[in-house]
Amino acid sequence: MPRVSLRRVIAAALIGGMSAGTAVAASPAPTACASLSRLVDAAPAAGPLFLASYPTVQAGPLHATAFLYDNAAAVIALIGCGQRDKAQRIGDAILVALDNDRYWHDGRLRNGYAAGTVEARPVKLAGWWDDSQQRWLEDRYQVGSDNGNMAWAMLALLALDRDGPQYRAGAERIGRWVLSSRDERGPGGFIGGSFGHEPTPAVFTWKSTEHNTDLAAAFRRLAEVTGKAEWRAQGQTAERFVRAMWTPACNCFATGTAEDGVTPNPTLALDAQIWPLLALPDAAVQYASVISTVEHRLTFGGGFAYGEPADGMWTEGTAQVALLAKLLGRSQQASALTAVIAAQQAPEGGYYATSTQSLPTGFMLPTDPSKPRLYYRLPHLGAMAWAALAERGFNPFTGSATLP
Repeated sequence: MPRVSLRRVIAAALIGGMSAGTAVAASPAPTACASLSRLVDAAPAAGPLFLASYPTVQAGPLHATAFLYDNAAAVIALIGCGQRDKAQRIGDAILVALDNDRYWHDGRLRNGYAAGTVEARPVKLAGWWDDSQQRWLEDRYQVGSDNGNMAWAMLALLALDRDGPQYRAGAERIGRWVLSSRDERGPGGFIGGSFGHEPTPAVFTWKSTEHNTDLAAAFRRLAEVTGKAEWRAQGQTAERFVRAMWTPACNCFATGTAEDGVTPNPTLALDAQIWPLLALPDAAVQYASVISTVEHRLTFGGGFAYGEPADGMWTEGTAQVALLAKLLGRSQQASALTAVIAAQQAPEGGYYATSTQSLPTGFMLPTDPSKPRLYYRLPHLGAMAWAALAERGFNPFTGSATLP
């Protein structure tokens, strides 16, 4: 039962407008935009800021970790929400991290940073104290540099382009580092990125449909703001890879390739199906049949799962489908999915990553290939950012309320 102010109850009774059987309506839940804005407002000081991806986690690898992707999505969502000043704080943190890494000075960023206001130089990376080993540990994925995350950082900085030339310059620096990952095997495109600590991290030689979708959009946006044909060409390289992953037999995109850069990975992942339609020109028409595939194979609880088996609702992915539906003019579907997403709002305003205690992705952890990669029922910044993007009908790949 909702908590109601005693003062309001007495006042209503004195006015005579409330009978014994009348219920008092609870205050409406905050919108995703309002919740995201409050996260920034809750930071202890002004200045560059990284937001915690899982703010309620109190220990271990996810505690006080600000994943680059989640923060980049938050930048774009805040802009879509009309909160450019708050988006700038996170964008500025990305720029500070780009200039103040403890080792790298070549245009790459890390997959994760320490959450909070960015004051220390070099910028702090996330980590945790392990009592059993009596030492500070860092996650090998978090210190690495996935090219999909680099693309999202580019998209975030380019979304801030009108606020100063430093954002465009930062996006170009990141883009030049990504060029070292261009791959000529099979359908071309870009490999996964790096994994592990400096000075010699491992290199992921597989290629991802999702990563190349991100890069296609980021390079296209970079070409638009700079007028440089070289960036348009790089975007076309990534786009060709994504289109080559289309598999007519299942009306779906392969999730990428194996380590050989050629053999398709047939795993069905929701974002690899939806993002190309949001990011590539005319893809929403050319590959419209993928929507039926997703609805047939990945539906769960009124929303959508990450992958197969579809045994839990993925809030972030459901918001991605809701955004696509809104941009396609499917208002009834978009409204229904928005209601499903709203049901995953936590009491403090965050959004749970999944409707179930743990949600399989179909992939294994890069840090421990014997264990599955899971989403947990925890308030998640990425879920909140995508809920806000869906709420506002704002496409992160175009920086507008339109398809490309």
